[in-house]
Amino acid sequence: MPSSRRHTVFAKGARVIACALAFALSFGWWGSAAYADVRSTDIIAGASVEMRGLPDDECPSIDAEYACLMTEDGEVLFERKADEQVHIASITKVMTGLVALETAPLDTTVTVSNYAASVGESTAGLQAGDSMTLEQALSALLVPSGNDAAVAIAESLGALIDPNADPEAAFVAAMNEKAQALGMTGSVFSNPHGLDMGDHAAEMHCSAKDVAILCQAAMKNETFRTVVDQATADISVNRGGYATTVTLESTDLLLGVYEGACGIKTGYTSAAGPCFAGACEKPQGLLLGIVLDSTSEEQRFDDVVALYDWFSDHMISYNLAQTNTTTTATLNGQATTVPVVGYAALSAWIDKTVPVTFANPEASVEIFDFDGDIEQTFTFDDIEGEVQAGQTVGQALFYQDGQLLATQDLIACETVPAPDFFEGIGIWFQRLIAGFTGTTLQAESSVLNQTISVTPAGTTAGA
Repeated sequence: MPSSRRHTVFAKGARVIACALAFALSFGWWGSAAYADVRSTDIIAGASVEMRGLPDDECPSIDAEYACLMTEDGEVLFERKADEQVHIASITKVMTGLVALETAPLDTTVTVSNYAASVGESTAGLQAGDSMTLEQALSALLVPSGNDAAVAIAESLGALIDPNADPEAAFVAAMNEKAQALGMTGSVFSNPHGLDMGDHAAEMHCSAKDVAILCQAAMKNETFRTVVDQATADISVNRGGYATTVTLESTDLLLGVYEGACGIKTGYTSAAGPCFAGACEKPQGLLLGIVLDSTSEEQRFDDVVALYDWFSDHMISYNLAQTNTTTTATLNGQATTVPVVGYAALSAWIDKTVPVTFANPEASVEIFDFDGDIEQTFTFDDIEGEVQAGQTVGQALFYQDGQLLATQDLIACETVPAPDFFEGIGIWFQRLIAGFTGTTLQAESSVLNQTISVTPAGTTAGA
């Protein structure tokens, strides 16, 4: 089937396929992933599969030639040739939408020229002479991947950016300026829609990692985020002096089918292959999955789902208290069994310590296991007099990959009185005598709490 028809037919059939996918998901599987694979050069959290010595079942199995999985904070979790500059087809429209939102108010009028209406390939069904607000035009751009809307936006807003220049050229220049500002230093845009053949052939390219950076920026804009989360949309356009409703259907088959899916943009040309930049709301935050040059328009969704599911499989709940020692403590007037994570020295005594637990003995953190094992640091206060059960006597800090994960106050499990007068005299005398020999008579704090390895099986130590 010619590419000009292929994308249009695929868009029209999207809802039907989505229903089938929903049925498939109800039985716990997603697609066939027949051509998916794991490569030794794939990079997981900064180290290659080969370096980590990972078995295939610990890695994402995807088909796309280029891929990137990134958190909304910019942490790159997975890469496959993610820095190579390639065609990205209609994913270009993410930049078009972002620049449009930063250029003009949502009530700005967008008019469809004869050229915009005739661009072809995937369209929103706009006609020459139609006019609408920018807000409506953005839905026409991003929901059905309207090339007509892309050109109409670029022409209408480009005239505002530089009244003395060709409007579309002025808008594309703004797209490239934005790419540089975002740190997408290798990326080049040559039009607002991403078509790369025939009259539209020109230098244009981006990398999977740069697409992730672009999507990260775009999803910070609430309007953009709302627009791309629409499976269908009705927009109102002024057509021949009358308000006309145009119904749009998204090309994103994950919307309403895969839990948490919330956009962003599909793409396809012969040069780019089937592409998808997806976003998913996970309990840990927004996840951005980018796949470029997959083997089919359906497989690109399988690939992104594989990335999402792999991430979820490697998010684990880590209990901060890791000790086999327990005691019964009366805290807040209630006796309870708590883990003993250490002993705090009592400086007024020579040989006494008090068992300590965490302020929240059941505290846990959600971690990505490939980020490495947990490290902990305990700091104990100088306890000079009496210590009361429930008193804060120090603090524990927990880190992963150098990042602070959690803090816990250290709480005394028992009440220990200060030495009485005669005990104090005896301790003073013992320390005086010991001082002549250079000996320090004071108990030392100690840590019982351990850290357990969370690194996936097969990972080479230190990778």
